[in-house]
Amino acid sequence: MLAAEFGVGQAVWTMFWFFIFFLWIMLVFQVVVDIFRSDDLSGVMKAVWVLFVFVTPYLGVFVYLIARGSKMGARQLAVAKQQEVAAKEYIREAAGAVGPATELSRLNDLRKEGVIDDAEFAAMKAKILG
Repeated sequence: MLAAEFGVGQAVWTMFWFFIFFLWIMLVFQVVVDIFRSDDLSGVMKAVWVLFVFVTPYLGVFVYLIARGSKMGARQLAVAKQQEVAAKEYIREAAGAVGPATELSRLNDLRKEGVIDDAEFAAMKAKILG
């Protein structure tokens, strides 16, 4: 009987409130992650913020966003840049890509060992440097 009384408008309204609830959970999660990511807070202050957010969730999150929200984006950007650098380094390492500095070092070692002469070194160096 309950399903027959549940109309399209009520379904849309329920989906809307579910979406709002999901956004709220994501916001609380982001705030808690930012509290622990923050380098300028001591351990005691981190504990105070976490307790404040969990004991009074709405007030705690809104006060945190007002007080420290401007730095929140900067910290997320810094973490994203660190992850990007680490990913690029891993890709270079896994692919075996060698940079110009490494190639020049190898050429210099070959020249010192006498495998190639100065003219060959200069030609290969010009080719590596473009």
